[in-house]
Amino acid sequence: MHYVKVVLGVLLGIVVFLFLDYALPSKNTVRITNTYNRLTPVTSSNAIFYAAQDTGTVQNASGQRDVRFIETVRPNGKVFVYRNEDTGWIWPPYFKYDSANLHAEATNLRSGKADPQWVSVTAYGWRIPWLTAYPNAIAIDTLANPNDRPRNWGAMIISAVLLIFLVLIWRMWAQFRERTLDPAIRSADARWDRTTDRVT
Repeated sequence: MHYVKVVLGVLLGIVVFLFLDYALPSKNTVRITNTYNRLTPVTSSNAIFYAAQDTGTVQNASGQRDVRFIETVRPNGKVFVYRNEDTGWIWPPYFKYDSANLHAEATNLRSGKADPQWVSVTAYGWRIPWLTAYPNAIAIDTLANPNDRPRNWGAMIISAVLLIFLVLIWRMWAQFRERTLDPAIRSADARWDRTTDRVT
């Protein structure tokens, strides 16, 4: 039974970590090389990584959606692609409705190798090529150089609040167990002992 609890605890920890890794905002230093729109297939296997249709991006009869994309290059030379969709009121709750403005801002900040303009892109989500999944860009901030590493205050604050909430839940459970469950278990054990004593 102990090993079952350990395995379940580890699995729960992995699920929580993956959930937070996907939903919390991340910041990456990049150089924007291109912005464009593309008809993108949104199927049952990757629909979870895209915004709901009621946010303004309606799919056609073939299951394709007109999605904005931002192509970037990281300081190490590796390319990285973001999508740029409104999130609306769905999860995660970024309440983003300015994807057109963000697209115009990203287009204005395009630069080449000769005269790079480095920016910090705040986004959430994962890049999974075989599922055609892209992280969703939320905001873009200009940087003085590629060595700038702006603090990810959003993720730090949310993580701190969640940690405090987890500690409170843990303390409430410990008090509930100490005041309610443990006495009930001791009482049930005592009744069982008295019953067995009478039988014997």
